[in-house]
Amino acid sequence: MSAAPEARPSQYISFVVGGDELAVDILRAREIVEATAITRVPRMPQAVLGVLNLRGRVIPVIDLAVQLGLPPSVITRRTCILIVETEFDGELTRMGLAIDAVGDVVDLDAAAIEPPPPFGTRARQGHLVGLGKVGDRLLMLLDIDRILSSEELFAAASLEAEGGARAALPGAPALGEPAASPSTSSASRSPP
Repeated sequence: MSAAPEARPSQYISFVVGGDELAVDILRAREIVEATAITRVPRMPQAVLGVLNLRGRVIPVIDLAVQLGLPPSVITRRTCILIVETEFDGELTRMGLAIDAVGDVVDLDAAAIEPPPPFGTRARQGHLVGLGKVGDRLLMLLDIDRILSSEELFAAASLEAEGGARAALPGAPALGEPAASPSTSSASRSPP
């Protein structure tokens, strides 16, 4: 009888946001581009920096620091945009994440990944799939589908709306309209 094949380590691409070392599954990463020529779009939530024209394709760019509840990123020469593919309202969509610096590709086997702690990280527990142990370092492994979900972006927009006008996300209710629950509003939303 042959032995069961060994589980292959998962690969993650690491990067820095707000001084924290984070990572996403490399199968979700498409490319890394310079943080130039981002076009602002009026009435977008603070987490949406704008859009980027990437070889004729319009890509929304999210300030990952803001989406994680950190102060807004400061765009420097080292800032870059990590293009990821995520499921957004049931469709695979490419989005850009503004990151402070790119790290490297890290191989992690199941034994090197711990469940997220119930406290102590700046990212919300639901945003993490775990903590990756790389030598003496810990990488926060992000659940990119959860962080970039329409519900999370609407929640961020709703929080901002409490202090002013409701941000104009696709499918967001107009000012003065009650927000629909995610289960009832998904059919009426149009894809980005």
